[in-house]
Amino acid sequence: HFSLSCIGEGNGLLTCFYLVGIPPLPESLFLLVFVIFLLIYLFILVGNALILVAVVIEPSLHKPVYFFPINLSALDILFTTTTVPKMLSLFLRGDRYLSFSACFLQMYLFHSFSCSEAFIQVAMAYGRYVAICCPLHYPVLMTPQTNAALAASAWLTALLLPIPAMVQTSHVTFENIVHTYRCFCDHLAVVQASCSDTSPQTLMGFCITMVVSFLPLLLVLLSFAHILASVSHLLVVGTYYSSIAIAYVAHRADLPLDFHIVGTVVFAILTPVLNPLIYTLRNKDVKIAITKMACPQNLGNSWALNP
Repeated sequence: HFSLSCIGEGNGLLTCFYLVGIPPLPESLFLLVFVIFLLIYLFILVGNALILVAVVIEPSLHKPVYFFPINLSALDILFTTTTVPKMLSLFLRGDRYLSFSACFLQMYLFHSFSCSEAFIQVAMAYGRYVAICCPLHYPVLMTPQTNAALAASAWLTALLLPIPAMVQTSHVTFENIVHTYRCFCDHLAVVQASCSDTSPQTLMGFCITMVVSFLPLLLVLLSFAHILASVSHLLVVGTYYSSIAIAYVAHRADLPLDFHIVGTVVFAILTPVLNPLIYTLRNKDVKIAITKMACPQNLGNSWALNP
């Protein structure tokens, strides 16, 4: 059916985006996928919210080392909330329509937050490099003002970087109902669904992808070339940047459509699950802070018994 709420203006025509979802997935499995995605989404929200609250209210966590992880926690909440609720609605209610403006807003936020996370990862890698290779200079190089400037630069750059691609793509020709072979609107899927020649849009998207994935990955690898990096941190970095780059590389290599669809879904939900598990929730101080919030009386008794 056609929802009136999905109507929007696009190139002088009434344009609506129809999310095809995951074509090989039978509808009999939609409810199971909905439950799995819902549980993952709730874990992301609760886990990252606990991290944010713990770092804010616990004085012992007011340290530079926790500054960038809480930025990641905020980003993960925003990043997944941009896409997952619509995916849940699709699998539960069959709600596949997005208006022109809603699709482009979702696309812009999705790419902005993913860019922010890419740049925050670089800032974290730089902080680790300074802490391990130049420990005596760490208090001077990684001041609260420096951290705030790095984070603000990452957020601001990421908010501005996707704008040219969004504006350029908004001017291509679309049919009234555009079939988008994804579970949400992303740049590559929308460009592929256009009726006009999209070579300039694809090229711009490819260039931005290189800036957001390969360049930060190179900087991260250079920093870790000087230190013995933890395997878990490399896992998140590798998963994050490679998933961004593979989408466009796979498009150039004409790999099957299912590969693109599954890749974008994994990218949208896997990294936000890994971030709190690897960077923050395993940290002893964070565990103590969260336990203190949940069971302050029991923790106090425990400390009294174990002075």
